[in-house]
Amino acid sequence: MDYKVLYRKYRPTNFENIVGQEYTITMLKNAIMNDKISHAYLFTGPRGTGKTSTAKVFAKTINCENRINGEACGKCNSCLNFSHSSDIIEIDAASNNGVDDIRELINNVKIAPTSSKYKIYIIDEVHMMTQSAFNALLLTLEEPPTHAIFIMATTNVESVPITILSRCQRFNFKKIELNTIKNQLSKICLEENIKITSDALDEIAYLSEGGLRDALSLLDQLSSENDEITIDKILMNYGSISSLFIKNIIDDIENNDADKIILAMKELENSSSDYKVFIKKLVKELINKAILIKQTNLKSNLTYENIKNLILDLNDCFNKISIHINPYLLIQVILLNYVKPVVKANDEDVKKDKIEEQPKIIKQEVVVEVKEEISTTDESNLSTYNEELSEYLEELKNIRINNCFATAQKEILNKYQNKYQTMNFKEFGDMESLLIDTKIIAAGKQVAILTTSLASSADLLNHHLEKIESKLSTLLEGDVKFIAVSEEEWNNYKREYVQNLKNGVKYEVIDESGLQELKPSKDDSQLEQFAEQIFETKKIEII
Repeated sequence: MDYKVLYRKYRPTNFENIVGQEYTITMLKNAIMNDKISHAYLFTGPRGTGKTSTAKVFAKTINCENRINGEACGKCNSCLNFSHSSDIIEIDAASNNGVDDIRELINNVKIAPTSSKYKIYIIDEVHMMTQSAFNALLLTLEEPPTHAIFIMATTNVESVPITILSRCQRFNFKKIELNTIKNQLSKICLEENIKITSDALDEIAYLSEGGLRDALSLLDQLSSENDEITIDKILMNYGSISSLFIKNIIDDIENNDADKIILAMKELENSSSDYKVFIKKLVKELINKAILIKQTNLKSNLTYENIKNLILDLNDCFNKISIHINPYLLIQVILLNYVKPVVKANDEDVKKDKIEEQPKIIKQEVVVEVKEEISTTDESNLSTYNEELSEYLEELKNIRINNCFATAQKEILNKYQNKYQTMNFKEFGDMESLLIDTKIIAAGKQVAILTTSLASSADLLNHHLEKIESKLSTLLEGDVKFIAVSEEEWNNYKREYVQNLKNGVKYEVIDESGLQELKPSKDDSQLEQFAEQIFETKKIEII
């Protein structure tokens, strides 16, 4: 097979060709030029960042007979014979990780090099070695022969024993910057006569996640058809998402356009795009917007505080998504949580308005006036209402969790859980995507507790308790009240409950009827009166 894949073809053969690790390369070259070469090195960092390539170049340069400013000459016998030299031993610890393999290595270490100054052992994925193998290697690292050098590489330094770490010079390889990867890809494309657009180069660099090897593998695969590589080709083949799509989603959130968000998420799901890539890109763009708001005092409907909370919710979602739950629905719920409700006219009346052009123009102007009136007169009232509602729900949550603990019974819990698992949540309409992620975690004679992975989802469920309770009580065949908490909240409540049991604290049922007087009511009467002056009463719908 004559063809050599790009990441092998363009593997660096000297320090000058290693990109993105300038500090490490400078340190290694200085050690060579000052003749301060250690007996053991450990290269750590993400995959594809040049650890093994640097180890090979370092080994080649150490044994070079005519080094020039810390670089191998490439012409001496040692350089010319490097690839098949018996003094350069490469070991893959993933497949040679046993104590017997390391003992054989230790026995060979004692033998002097045949044609080079040093016998160099390059151990890749060293973290895969067993504890016994590490123990066997330890003595050799403690008192190595003068002619032996160990260069170890790992992507998981946490799994390497501290006794090994303390005997090595450690160099941390960082993820390669996107512009550096893009520039390197551009040079290789010119060399290989590969046609590629600038935005396609950006996307490959992004998908590589800081690993040049991954970037070259992607480029290699995309160039196999000999057609120009475009952003559309990458999006279609790798489930990636365009920057325009991400920006449109943010605009939809800012414009409170729930319909567009729902359509966009359906499009994302149908395209089989990777939801993890979507979350990463969305968070990155949101961070850029948050920085812009802080730096320029930019006026935006999506405030800095909202952006911060949305980023935290998306991060929480990214870490907790289960393979049994549709991730796109969860993401959709999170995004919709940051969309403010809007006033809508009756759909049938909108259709009638389209018949008469002039009245349509008048009503459009009136709708603008209504929106302005709402935004100027009701914004402070809405803020007060939301604060009061949050306080009420928090108090309600504490009472209902207390009452659940006070009357908790295993039989009731088993009964509810068995029925809950067989429920068809489509009956709940727009609450379906929220309830899919929930489960009943505790139940008593009066109250059952629902848990969900995200705190934002629990809050949204508690805002619609009455609607959920009316349906669940019927389906569960019992007059039961509910409260929703996140998994993190539940763990805290459960821990407190266990501690109280140990201390002999008993839970007593608290009457929540008095709490209803504290429940805030949203007064839409002013809005209705204002709208009735413009539209017929039958055409008004407050949602």
